[in-house]
Amino acid sequence: MTDKIVSGEKFWLRIIYITSIVITLAVAFLILGPRPEGMDGMLDVSALPHLNALLNSTCTVLLLVALWFIKRKEIERHKKTMLLAFGFSTLFLVSYVIYHWFKAGPKEYLGEFASIYYPILISHIILAVFIIPLALITLYRGWNMQVAKHKRIARITYPIWLYVSVTGVVIYLMLY
Repeated sequence: MTDKIVSGEKFWLRIIYITSIVITLAVAFLILGPRPEGMDGMLDVSALPHLNALLNSTCTVLLLVALWFIKRKEIERHKKTMLLAFGFSTLFLVSYVIYHWFKAGPKEYLGEFASIYYPILISHIILAVFIIPLALITLYRGWNMQVAKHKRIARITYPIWLYVSVTGVVIYLMLY
């Protein structure tokens, strides 16, 4: 029986790593890579940064509520809230990709606090890359009730995910 679990987990971990790499490369390409002529402005995506900030804010609240549930040992509520947080993070990613497909390049920071903005931005980007596989593995282990493994990785995933969602909002506030 344990051989099946280990084999199944290896399969899903491979899927998680491949998915994470594909998402990261796709996002990097959309922001930095060339796009077909005429894409910029083809669709009005000006409201999406505001939506993205709302999605990140909602994710932050859900992460905090999920922590509260788990501290109270309300496992089912914790699971449902974490799935909601993951859903909002996924919606954010879809909206972010759409925005960057139709809007060329990242928005330039024009504020007076570049010495604060750029360290936040750089740490946000780096940790956002790592949160994809971390969140997926943490959810996989929680969903499959691998409690000890879930707790170990959740102690790493949770603060990073919270930081990425909070700094996403901070970056938005500094840009807009």
